[in-house]
Amino acid sequence: MSVRHAVGLPNVGVFGSVPALVELAVLAEHSGWDGVHLWDHLLYHDPEWPVASPVATAAAVAAATQRVRIVLTLTLPRRQVQDVAQDTAGIAALAGGRLTVLGIIGSMDREFTEFGLDPDLKARGRALDERLARLQELWRQWGAPEIPLWCGGRWPRKPGLRRAARFDGVLLTFADQRNSTVLLVEALGLVAALLKTAFGHAPREVEPTTAQAMLPPVTPVTA
Repeated sequence: MSVRHAVGLPNVGVFGSVPALVELAVLAEHSGWDGVHLWDHLLYHDPEWPVASPVATAAAVAAATQRVRIVLTLTLPRRQVQDVAQDTAGIAALAGGRLTVLGIIGSMDREFTEFGLDPDLKARGRALDERLARLQELWRQWGAPEIPLWCGGRWPRKPGLRRAARFDGVLLTFADQRNSTVLLVEALGLVAALLKTAFGHAPREVEPTTAQAMLPPVTPVTA
């Protein structure tokens, strides 16, 4: 089984610049990486840190590269789904089918409260589920290229993995990164069980990696 690798590109701090992120993505492509993974933040812990738009960055990377897959993280509960659908359809077309969208619940309450949005995790979970379903509907209605849709999950919490089992992949993070390899094997066991329950068979290809596990039929990408 082959393993592909993506380099993570934070959109904050010294990386909080669209030109800088595009330069890194081009360098990653030239250096043999298979993909780039863009974070999604509006704010960050240090208020003086600049924060770049991952959507603008993904479009610029799509125009500046030829081969690397672009994994675009989007905190869907704080975004209007119709805007996400339009933007991602355009980026996917520009990238020639190299876009993957990663829908997450969001890790910073401030990115909700400071803009008048509800930070409650249950409310965000419901909003994420609604937007994921609606996003796929709009892509189909608007004739967008096929765009893989992943979900985020933080082990040992289960909701993210259960959500991801309905879509194309999962980006796993771990509270204890030092033991992430061991924990990933446990997480993959749950993924396999979820898929067997949902589809009547175990996954054809789920490869353990230190940062990311993919569900079939998408080939794994690791950060």
